[in-house]
Amino acid sequence: MSSTHPAVRRPRTAVLHQWVGMGDLVWHVPYLRRIAETSSEGQVSLIASPTTFARDLVGHEPWLREVIDFDRHPRREEGRVGRHRGIAGLVRMGRELRPMGFERIVLLTHHTNRSIVANIAGIPERLGYGSNGLQRLLLSRGPWIEPYRGPAVKAYQDVTAFAIAQGWATEPIVPSLVVRPDALAVARQRLVDLPRPLVALAVGSSEPYKQWGATRFSALATSLVHAGCGVVLLAGPAERVLTQTVINSMAAALRPCVRAITHGSVAETVAALSLVHVCVGNDTGAANIAAAVGTPTWVILGPRPPLEHDPQTLRALVAPRLEDITPGDVVAKVLATLRRSETVPLREAALT
Repeated sequence: MSSTHPAVRRPRTAVLHQWVGMGDLVWHVPYLRRIAETSSEGQVSLIASPTTFARDLVGHEPWLREVIDFDRHPRREEGRVGRHRGIAGLVRMGRELRPMGFERIVLLTHHTNRSIVANIAGIPERLGYGSNGLQRLLLSRGPWIEPYRGPAVKAYQDVTAFAIAQGWATEPIVPSLVVRPDALAVARQRLVDLPRPLVALAVGSSEPYKQWGATRFSALATSLVHAGCGVVLLAGPAERVLTQTVINSMAAALRPCVRAITHGSVAETVAALSLVHVCVGNDTGAANIAAAVGTPTWVILGPRPPLEHDPQTLRALVAPRLEDITPGDVVAKVLATLRRSETVPLREAALT
């Protein structure tokens, strides 16, 4: 005699992502996929800041039902207050979520006030880090985690520990992104006439203390072109002046080998980073994206906490001060990486 067991009903799930940067979202993507596997129809709704560009980064992936904007911290250049800023904004977010009928919310945060949002929304199953007593009172159950207190960047360490505690993972998962085919076609066309191998320089930065500087990037680009490389400068629209300064500081004869991309969608930037042979840049979203699409990446990190989420693909240049890292240091790492990959022959490079 055989018996059957009814299939476990999976809850309609929302995931609230705390952080505001693209790189922060990239670190969380592998665990978002795992949460989706335990959710209704294998999908989750992602509540995230518009500054993460979640729709461009993961909006096309099958595990994502929708992106819900958590408009709490707009970019400074927008010059406005987010609609979900402050206590009133958190209440507004909870009320906006209430009619959506979520049965479970996963709060990827240590902040207690996000648990208040979940309670206002009336979501019965509320999972979160539970790193303090008040947050635990507002969540429906554990297991909880303790905040990471090691030397590395904490966001990835915390979400990894939480996913393991919840049984969604058994070990750390290296972040990865899926490139959109339509964006890939656009990126190929933009880069078709540049010399190979291609090196991307992620020259943008979210904070001044992460910025290596136009003068150093120009010297690096000059050396790479002398070595036979094509150079792709990647930054946002607000950094067009910076990229133009990098190009204008180079000899006129070298500039045709350099292409600045400061416009277009984030999805197209993801695609461009999948086409280059090496990426090097500031500690910014683009560098984390490059590693997530499998491109060998060097981050000019300086004295900041190490990045430990992808030790094979993403490596850091560290020094007591950011300015202690010279263009010569960087070009040596980039050219060594290219030689190991045996992409195309390189000429000897010399800083000019």
